[in-house]
Amino acid sequence: MLSKYSNSRTLGDNIKLGALTAFSAGMVNVISVIIFFAFTSNVTGHYAVLAEEIAKGNWYQAGVVASWILLFFFGGFTANLIIINFNKTYTYLAHAVPIILEIICLLIVGSYIQFYYQETLVETEILVGLMLFAMGIQNGLTASISNSAVKTTHLTGLTTDLGMLFSMFTKKEYRENKALRGKAKIQMAIMTSYLSGGVAAGLVYLNIGYNVFYIVCLFLLVVIGYDFYKLKVSMYMSARQPFLRIQYLSGMHRNRKRKRKDLQNA
Repeated sequence: MLSKYSNSRTLGDNIKLGALTAFSAGMVNVISVIIFFAFTSNVTGHYAVLAEEIAKGNWYQAGVVASWILLFFFGGFTANLIIINFNKTYTYLAHAVPIILEIICLLIVGSYIQFYYQETLVETEILVGLMLFAMGIQNGLTASISNSAVKTTHLTGLTTDLGMLFSMFTKKEYRENKALRGKAKIQMAIMTSYLSGGVAAGLVYLNIGYNVFYIVCLFLLVVIGYDFYKLKVSMYMSARQPFLRIQYLSGMHRNRKRKRKDLQNA
């Protein structure tokens, strides 16, 4: 799911990747809206706020919003930097480390809110920035390992793409296009999971409060654990391939000999 177990990723890999990471992104975004009244899974709105603050001459606020945008940018930069430098030698770690960094960021935010948060403006600005960095990491990771087929932290472009796809599906030639159907499945999975994650975060927050951050981190750990399990299975099967091939060829040879004997006896 996170790693490339073969030369090309399958549709199923991208659907799993999109669904699971979109679920966590939806949770994080709703949590940040509830606690900080700020969106952290995308920066589209922040660009508009930045332009507004510059127009008004509010340079401090403009600087804060600009730093948020840069943190999201550096999140994607960091994730892809790790992948392109370590993907060939340490494939699993190259994809797991960005998720671990995201978990660390969310743990810091959750722990600080639970034990130290005084609800000051400066604290809020820093914590929002840290969450934006975490979401930038996640978006950069999913886009990088899926060749930009999966982006899970914002739905503006995805909703536009779905509208275009559904208009194309009004014609039979496009409905029969396997690639377009696959793209629609990925995007529907991301949209549904993002919404489900947001609903789940809201319900969990109402029951356990700030501990919801630990639930998100646990969910991301499950993603890493599942990927590690899949990698081990893949390595085991690869190691077994020569033996299985020999067994297969031996079986074919025995079948041929048996058929020849049967023909001779006949």
